[in-house]
Amino acid sequence: MKHQDDAIPFSYLVKVGHISANPVEVRLEADEKERKALAESWNILSVDELRAELQVNRWKKDGIRVKGRVHARIVQACVVTLEPVISDIDEPFEQIFVPENSKLARRPANDAGEMVLDPDGPDLPEPFTGDSIDAGAVVTEFAAMAIDPYPRKPGIEFNGHIEDDGQNDKKPSPFAALKDWKKD
Repeated sequence: MKHQDDAIPFSYLVKVGHISANPVEVRLEADEKERKALAESWNILSVDELRAELQVNRWKKDGIRVKGRVHARIVQACVVTLEPVISDIDEPFEQIFVPENSKLARRPANDAGEMVLDPDGPDLPEPFTGDSIDAGAVVTEFAAMAIDPYPRKPGIEFNGHIEDDGQNDKKPSPFAALKDWKKD
C-alpha cells in the first residue's frame, strides 16, 4: 500500500496481490495539502477534516471489497446568505472491484443490447486495471456524494423571491396597432 502521485487530490493505492479473504484494516486521513485540493475540486470553502476507516478483503476469486466509513467536516457557502456553513459527513460505503477482463466486470444487457440497471439493487462491481486499486479515490467519491448541494444556515429562509401575479402574462398582439387605423 502506498501513496500515488499528485494527479488525484486524495490517493492511497492498495496492492491487490497482498489482500486475502481476511480483512485488512486501513485508516486514512487527508493532510492539509490534500484537504485544500479537495475543497477546490468540490468547489467548497474548505475541508477541515477527512478520514476513513476501511476494511479491504478479497471478494470471490479475483475481486476486492472495500468497505468502511468516511468522516468529514466541510465548510460551504450558504445558498441564501453566502455565510459559511459547517457540515459533518459520516457515511458508510462499500465498493467492489474486479479485474477489467473478468466476466463480473461486464455490464448486463437486455435482448436489444441496452444496459439494464436496477436502481434499488446493489452497485455493479467497478473494473480496475493493473495490480492496485485507489482506496483514497473511493473515499473521496463517497464523501463528495454526501455533500449537501444546497447548504443553508440554520433558521435562514429565502424571502426575496418574487411572486408572479399573472398580470403581465398577456403580450400585446402585433396587430393591436392596426385597430386604430381608419379605412378611407
